[in-house]
Amino acid sequence: MKNTEVSVATAPQTYHIFIKAPADTIWDALARPEFTAKYFYGSRVDTTAEVGTPFRYHSPDGASLWGDEVVLESDRPNKLVVGWRSLFNPDARDEPPSRVSWQIEDQRDGTCLLTVTHDQLEQSPNTAAGVVGPGWMFVLSGLKTLLETGEPMVD
Repeated sequence: MKNTEVSVATAPQTYHIFIKAPADTIWDALARPEFTAKYFYGSRVDTTAEVGTPFRYHSPDGASLWGDEVVLESDRPNKLVVGWRSLFNPDARDEPPSRVSWQIEDQRDGTCLLTVTHDQLEQSPNTAAGVVGPGWMFVLSGLKTLLETGEPMVD
């Protein structure tokens, strides 16, 4: 009998965080390099966030690509879905792309609920291991801190 179980690491990962910021501001923080450089391990995103266009992360010094995929779905300021490959990780760089979805929901009280789902990881176990738990939570905590205080969580 074939084992059809998906390991915990490669199962879809979903994270929820409330951020005291408008949906448009959160969207900009996901899609503009001047924001990502302050919370996403120093990386600078390069994208127009339009379906079918590139979605790239450059290393802080600009010398290498840390991510190079495409925008799969775009509904500003509500939802952004992109392919994902962890090019910065030698163990994961040759794995097939996975997918990251950012869903932004206005709560009408000055906050938004940001839900991040990283899925399609079944064939990308090294990517999954690198982003599970603390990996995404560090990014999301940094995003929340930046948008709510105007300062990066770490320098």
